[in-house]
Amino acid sequence: MRDKLNVLKRKKLFVLDMDGTFYLGNRLIEGSLDFLERVRSRGSEFLFFTNNSSRTASFYKKKLESMGCFVDEKSIITSGDVTIRFILENYRDAGVYLVGTDLLKESFARGGVKLTDDAPDIVVLGFDTSLTYDKIERACTFIRKGALFIATHPDLNCPTEDGFIPDCGAMCAMIAASTGVEPRYLGKPYRETVDMIKLITGRGDEEIAFVGDRLYTDIAIGVNNGITSILVLTGETSLKDVERSQIKPDFIFESLFALGQVL
Repeated sequence: MRDKLNVLKRKKLFVLDMDGTFYLGNRLIEGSLDFLERVRSRGSEFLFFTNNSSRTASFYKKKLESMGCFVDEKSIITSGDVTIRFILENYRDAGVYLVGTDLLKESFARGGVKLTDDAPDIVVLGFDTSLTYDKIERACTFIRKGALFIATHPDLNCPTEDGFIPDCGAMCAMIAASTGVEPRYLGKPYRETVDMIKLITGRGDEEIAFVGDRLYTDIAIGVNNGITSILVLTGETSLKDVERSQIKPDFIFESLFALGQVL
């Protein structure tokens, strides 16, 4: 056990999930700020990464500030950012029909993605809290006509203070059921996210630890890519879930605060 903890103490970058890990809804999880101070005091870094593509880094910066957490905008990445980078690197000239919030659309347009509502080459689905039947119908029609189907992330549900609400993966399931086409998912747990984090931070796989509350995203990204994964029990996953799952974290802690105590 001591050897494992020594591995943990050598980590230089902690990639933190947000909702269910650092805060829940609009409430900081107790001890979250203490964890950040512990990371800073030992000369390590942290980076927030959320699969929630309904908002942008600037929005999350303000949300964190409202809870007493002050970080630079560059310390926050979303699955929407990964998707923008993926499209620009692989389909720079493609027309994109984006099913997403106004904030996500602004982010895509600002990033240089060519948005269109007519005969797109790609349909991108994000966590659209403004989803309408018209958007679903248009997306399905474009996909049936041959448009590539991409999703910002696979999460089925989004945690809130009052329970769970349908997320991007659930919305994708509806479109896939209608069209027979499964999307290309980005965000956690996929390699594109790891590559973007490494590019931004300059850190190698052995220096990074992913921290989160979901087995199939936060922990799977570590398991799938040979990077240390740390589960906290403040969100979606219980110990019983871990026992039933084939996805096993390297470490399990009750909370970020408890993790910070061993650093």
